[in-house]
Amino acid sequence: MSAALTQTWYMMQRQLRVFARQPAYAVITLIQPVIWLFLFGSLFKKVVELGGFGTTSYLDYLVPGVVVMSALSSNMWAGMGTLEEIQRGTLDRFLTTPVSRAALMNGNVVNNGLVTAFQSVVIVLLGLLGGADYPGGAGGIAILVLSAVLLGTVFGALSNALGMLVRERESIIGINTFLLLPLTFLSSAFMAPSQMPGWMRHIADFNPLDWAMVAGRSAMSGQPDWSEVLGRGGALLALAIAAVWLSIRTFRSYQRSV
Repeated sequence: MSAALTQTWYMMQRQLRVFARQPAYAVITLIQPVIWLFLFGSLFKKVVELGGFGTTSYLDYLVPGVVVMSALSSNMWAGMGTLEEIQRGTLDRFLTTPVSRAALMNGNVVNNGLVTAFQSVVIVLLGLLGGADYPGGAGGIAILVLSAVLLGTVFGALSNALGMLVRERESIIGINTFLLLPLTFLSSAFMAPSQMPGWMRHIADFNPLDWAMVAGRSAMSGQPDWSEVLGRGGALLALAIAAVWLSIRTFRSYQRSV
């Protein structure tokens, strides 16, 4: 276990160097969240008058949604990196070394988690500059960032497993494109649950994206509901562990096929 963790750290550093050498990529990944934050924040700012948002500022409500959406959209493409390493033969060369197979799969998941945490903090700060208020303070923000990282881990690991299974760029693009908007709009990202149709509320209860939003929003409020925070956070943690386990199992199946 100790060796696997150490090797995962080294594999993560390898991925992180790629990110550090392309600072323009960090800026590009923040463009869409900024658009969501300020365009939608301005467009729907009067929607809070309908009630049920728990705040008088729509930007306060929107920031956790944008943080979680950003985590989802960036981590869903982790499988593309895995697929590129398969096609270049890099992954097969690693198979000839004694490196842990779990480390090979989890290196980019850990790297994406760090990148997600960085992006989440930047989005929170941008919201603060735009006039958002966070009554939950630093502790609430930390829980929101952790929820985003856990959600990113779920979809990053599943994306890795998908890359191992389909091994086609077009399939990954098609599946991710199909899932992104339904997962987003079948959640409380933009609208308070009380204003959503009943059937959408029921679906949102089983949507991991919504779990992260509910946990983050509640922790950042003036009076957090810790049963919601712990319940949704615990469900995300369990799902993340299951997704990582699945990605490792899928990798072992790939290893037997080469």
